Amino acid sequence: MIKQSGLSEIKKRYKKLEKKYKLPNFSELNKEFDVEKVQERETDFLLREIRRVMSDKVGAYLRFLELFLNPPAAPLFVLISLKGMVAHHKEKIEEIYRELVKIEIRSIALDVHYEEQEEAKFIREVYKKWKEFKDDLKSICKEIENLHSKIEKKNKTYYG
Repeated sequence: MIKQSGLSEIKKRYKKLEKKYKLPNFSELNKEFDVEKVQERETDFLLREIRRVMSDKVGAYLRFLELFLNPPAAPLFVLISLKGMVAHHKEKIEEIYRELVKIEIRSIALDVHYEEQEEAKFIREVYKKWKEFKDDLKSICKEIENLHSKIEKKNKTYYG
């Protein structure tokens, strides 16, 4: 059980699981998903808590991308972004969204029935997928940022 022993205790416990299940190293996982947050909770199920932290980030991106796929309910910045976005990025948003939905559903299923081995498999696979999506997400966000910069330069009063 994790108590107030801190990050070093979590890292020790994770190291054993990392070897057992061939997981990504803690430092890399932490860099991508802020898994050090698990130290805030007491648990006997470290991998489940790590999976939940990872799922939180996946869920945040899922909701963000969903704005671009369901624009009638989207904020103004999304509508403006969609108008100027290149087709390639729109396709990437759809592709990444579909994969994130699969991840979200798998995470919910793991909450229903706990198996350490399945938690480890989820962590490995999501980490790998995240690394694949990361550059595309960065590129999409950069394009959105550039579109809004151009609009601001063109019309200083557009946003207010």
